Amino acid sequence: MNTWQIVLLVILVILIIAVVVLYFLGRKAQKKQAQQQQQIDAMKQTVSMLIIDKKRMKIKDSGLPQVVIAQTPKLMRGTKLPIVKAKIGPQIMSLVSDEKIFDSIPLKKEVKAVVSGIYITDVKGIRGKVQIEPKKKGFFKRTLEKAQEKAGAKPLK
Repeated sequence: MNTWQIVLLVILVILIIAVVVLYFLGRKAQKKQAQQQQQIDAMKQTVSMLIIDKKRMKIKDSGLPQVVIAQTPKLMRGTKLPIVKAKIGPQIMSLVSDEKIFDSIPLKKEVKAVVSGIYITDVKGIRGKVQIEPKKKGFFKRTLEKAQEKAGAKPLK
């Protein structure tokens, strides 16, 4: 066997081992996520709240209770979470939103939210539907549309 064949064989074996390890880690994470989802579903309540502010911010700057910050893993403390500041009854609280619904949460409006602990899982408008704000177009997309308008072509969506 040539040396390049041996190197290729070693790389192939390492890749196969990595794929097998990732497969089993993925299955373990999927089971854990399903168990967490069951707990969230068991604890959920519908609450009426006034949304004051929403931002993506680091957990240590979020205003969440110190107990929650202490329980989060150290690697997670640097990542940004979707934080919603809301008035629930007479109390102003900081809550963590689900990433899927964060963009659909309206500012300065009263909503009915499905909450599990400090985690918002769903939002419905009290007076009518919750309107999703259209995303701002980036520089490249705006420039491309302007160029297509000038050329007389149909703009992309």
